[in-house]
Amino acid sequence: MTDALIFSANAVLPIVLLIVLGYILKRIGLLTAPFLDVGNKLTFRVLLPAMLFYNVYNIGSLREINLAFVLYGIGAVIVIFFLAVAVTCAFTKDSAKRGSLIQAMFRSNYAIIGIPLASSLFGDKGAAAAGVMSAFCVPLFNMLGVIALSIFNGTGKKEKVNVGKILLGIVKNPLIIGTVAGIAVLGIRELFVMWGVEFRISDITFLYKSLENVKSICTPFALIVLGGRFEFSAVSRLWKEIVFGTVIRTVAVPVLGLAGAFLIPGLGGEHFATYVGVFATPVAVASAIMASEMGADGELAGQLVVWTSLVSTVTIFIYVTILRAIGIF
Repeated sequence: MTDALIFSANAVLPIVLLIVLGYILKRIGLLTAPFLDVGNKLTFRVLLPAMLFYNVYNIGSLREINLAFVLYGIGAVIVIFFLAVAVTCAFTKDSAKRGSLIQAMFRSNYAIIGIPLASSLFGDKGAAAAGVMSAFCVPLFNMLGVIALSIFNGTGKKEKVNVGKILLGIVKNPLIIGTVAGIAVLGIRELFVMWGVEFRISDITFLYKSLENVKSICTPFALIVLGGRFEFSAVSRLWKEIVFGTVIRTVAVPVLGLAGAFLIPGLGGEHFATYVGVFATPVAVASAIMASEMGADGELAGQLVVWTSLVSTVTIFIYVTILRAIGIF
């Protein structure tokens, strides 16, 4: 058990401390709101796509992708989405709050916290598996988010779901572009192997090293920016919704998602590390922005980002410790 606790602390605490550092730097005035806004855009449009490309490209082979691993991740997210709709509709009649709560339950902060956490838990294999899963989970999160907020919002009407708009948003998503580009280049590399061609992107040392450097700064920078964006307000007025959404996001969803994974044969530690990133991480920062833009309760969505991030620092530690103790990691 001591070994499991130490392992969990080494995997989780570096992430937590970087978030805390960002919050402190904002409080003392070293990080300004304009800087954080630009930093957030830089992370999503440049750093994360570069990291995803790098992680996917460094998969040993496309044949190493475990189809059952991917299908379970997709299926579990969809099941959680429908369960979230059911329990949220039973909890509140406020349509704007429903949209924000539903998003909080199924949409994790997979890109910023989940992928680096998987890498921390299971090294390069964890990073590669998480990169593959991002090709499926990131567009799925976006699509389900648009559907939820189109149906549940504060406008007093149910907007028609625009499939074309959803697909366009997926195609234009920088995270999707980075991941798909990585898969495409990986496919070309596999063709080179079949044809006996020795050339690899990594042979262009200055280009590959530059990509590696950009990838290396992504996680610490993104986590510091996330910490700097923390804001505590309106807790007394929204405490019931905050507690409801936070408990489901950090306890019910991880337990359901991780427990179900034990029924899938052939999964290894890297796969469970990825599932921790998918199911146990806090609400995606982008969910608050989308909620505000589509007429849902943006204030509640922002609070859920903050509180699930805080609580998950404890719950992730617990889940990782348990998985380590039973020999998964």
